[in-house]
Amino acid sequence: MGTKSPTVYGLVRKRSEIAGLIEHYQDQLRQLAIDLEHLDATLRLFAPDIDLSTIKAKKLPPAHAANHGQLARFILEALKDAPKGLTSVQLAEAFIAERRIHAPDKATVSLIRKRVSYCLRYQRKRGVLRSEPGPGRLLVWVTPL
Repeated sequence: MGTKSPTVYGLVRKRSEIAGLIEHYQDQLRQLAIDLEHLDATLRLFAPDIDLSTIKAKKLPPAHAANHGQLARFILEALKDAPKGLTSVQLAEAFIAERRIHAPDKATVSLIRKRVSYCLRYQRKRGVLRSEPGPGRLLVWVTPL
């Protein structure tokens, strides 16, 4: 296999892309560290006796978080338009497409599907939706008449 094969060319491009991302995030990390040092110095000016180690880091929001009620509204709208109901997999795929979520890995798809499944069970518990046996071990979700 020569170096001009499409496979090698594609792998070289992908490696270049990943290396570029690493450089980009390393630059961002360096800048964030500098910003944190400046903020710490400013805090020490106003509160010289402050113990900075007691300040906990704020957690980032979860990946692909939806606004409150957005997923439920999407699911109810999708089921209203579906004559035979939909499975959680179909709803998750539709939500990913609707939000234009880049989901190259199974973990992202699995995360969205879990959130959709939780929302479906919650809506069933409230009496808004009902489930029926579907293909395989999946349930088909429908709005009650």
